[in-house]
Amino acid sequence: MISTVLVANRGEIACRIARTCGELGIRTVTVHSDADANALHARGADESVRLPGAAPADTYLRGDLLVKAALAAGADAVHPGYGFLSENADFARAVQDAGLVWIGPPPEAIEAMASKTRAKELMGIAPLREVTEADLPVLVKAAAGGGGRGMRVVRELADLDAELAAARAEAASAFGDGEVFVEPYLGGDAGGRHVEVQVLADTHGTVWALGTRDCSLQRRHQKVIEESPAPGLTAELTAELHALAVRAARAVGYTGAGTVEFLVAGDRAHFLEMNTRLQVEHPVTEAVFGLDLVAEQIRVAEGHRLDGDPPPARGHAVEARLYAEDPAHDWAPQTGRLHRLAVPGGVRLDTGFTDGDDIGVHYDPMIAKVVAHAPTRAEAVRKLASALERAAIHGPVTNRDLLVRSLRHPEFAEGRMDTGFYARHLPALTEPAPDPYAPLAAALADAHGRSRFGGWRNLPSQPQVKRYAMAGEEHEARYRHTRDGLAADTAGEAGGAGGVQVVHAEAGLVVLDVDGVRRRFEVGRYGDRVWVNGTALTALPRFPDPTAQLAPGSLLAPMPGTVVRVADGLAAGASVQAGEPLLWLEAMKMQHRISAPVTGTLTALHATEGQQVEVGALLAVVDPARAPAGDTPST
Repeated sequence: MISTVLVANRGEIACRIARTCGELGIRTVTVHSDADANALHARGADESVRLPGAAPADTYLRGDLLVKAALAAGADAVHPGYGFLSENADFARAVQDAGLVWIGPPPEAIEAMASKTRAKELMGIAPLREVTEADLPVLVKAAAGGGGRGMRVVRELADLDAELAAARAEAASAFGDGEVFVEPYLGGDAGGRHVEVQVLADTHGTVWALGTRDCSLQRRHQKVIEESPAPGLTAELTAELHALAVRAARAVGYTGAGTVEFLVAGDRAHFLEMNTRLQVEHPVTEAVFGLDLVAEQIRVAEGHRLDGDPPPARGHAVEARLYAEDPAHDWAPQTGRLHRLAVPGGVRLDTGFTDGDDIGVHYDPMIAKVVAHAPTRAEAVRKLASALERAAIHGPVTNRDLLVRSLRHPEFAEGRMDTGFYARHLPALTEPAPDPYAPLAAALADAHGRSRFGGWRNLPSQPQVKRYAMAGEEHEARYRHTRDGLAADTAGEAGGAGGVQVVHAEAGLVVLDVDGVRRRFEVGRYGDRVWVNGTALTALPRFPDPTAQLAPGSLLAPMPGTVVRVADGLAAGASVQAGEPLLWLEAMKMQHRISAPVTGTLTALHATEGQQVEVGALLAVVDPARAPAGDTPST
């Protein structure tokens, strides 16, 4: 029997594995980088071992350090989680060679399937060796790992070499393996759906296929919303997917939990890959089948048999991944203090963060997974959308509004989504829709407790004005102190109209009567940042700083990160075209291209390769007024 497990991972998955271990009476040891010294997974485990450094290559990708940590802590087993070294056969062997139990498939199975190129060959599918115009579009894909890293869609042959180089660099950074391959792109353009099958196999020859999952809503080839069962599949296609998944598992002598992924187009299924690990989206399968897959992994590793047939599926489950990112600005990852994370009851919350934790630059920006289970799909979707909408998420910009709108979009509600969903609908889904009464609620909450009367007690109170930035625009809120308390000023903008009455106002809660309807506004303030229900505002100073101005064409860092590349030959004085790539930033294991905002002349270049930059740092200046002769500046 296993008594102590070292979790060779971090964040949400480490917390999730530790939770099951605790329920089983198993002691848990985690590992943490210096950047994660105060992370929830480090604080919450029975013990935690430091991995010196911050970059994944120096910490969570160092198999030798992980084995050493397990031995030092007295662990007798290692669970790899997902990502990092979870699909690394050499690490699995090193764990076993050290006399530890590996809670995962045999190294030989990982070797056969963790490389997507070898997996396709095993299933009789060969990658493209020579790419021609006739093959376009194609997908450049990392052979190792997952999560959308090291993946690029190429639509122009001239872009292939650059995208291959970028994918190799990103894959090497994320997985320690820069191998990539090319295959036909069968994504959103073809109306394909991403469907997968969860398998669970013991060491006695039993393989279970645990339903299907639809993971078609993706950004940058990384899943955003997943559900089980996949809607709209015929019984025949479902049976075919199950059979193919079991065949793939048996072909490599698989044991433990794994996932076989397919692209489904119409009634045809195309094998994509097998992930030889637990998946981020495993909770939806757990909810539908009433299983704890981590507990089952541990039981399999201890040599137990799977009893009989799989349990029956019940109901429907939907999971949304809550990311610290800005979908309206190229999904740019966000960092900063997570002041508050509170999700209503009735749904499952898997997270590696709690109130007051910092979201850093070194790792994936996922904050949490929120999972709803109900008897029907429609009920599960409604339940999840409502929970997300009512959640208090105070901190960096997140994709919460996108998730709610996605769940309520007609295509998704009717089960007609495919992998091109966000390519078609992203602008509409990210259109700002701030609450017009949020500034007034923020101002009233801030004014709570202040003296109602000054030295001129016998004169009517003058209107008070507070300014806020909301959804990129400036808004004013007007109110008065009266003998009866605070009152909205009728001369204000939206939120200050005559039909608004202040029912209640205190620091954390404001209730307004808007044309006879009472509305509650929960308010949280942290410095100059204010959250009113789901709307974020920034309190502006009464008198703006006249020196806070930037030159036209200034290019600012959209996120903190590292400058990993500057365009060849780029220097001040160069002529650039709007959209031309100037440099590349790496943040949270993803590379982000920074392009010229306008056509003009590069008058300043402040970025150098290897430089660490903070969000808002000035990277370069492109002067549109000095565009080369014959060029028209972009507007």
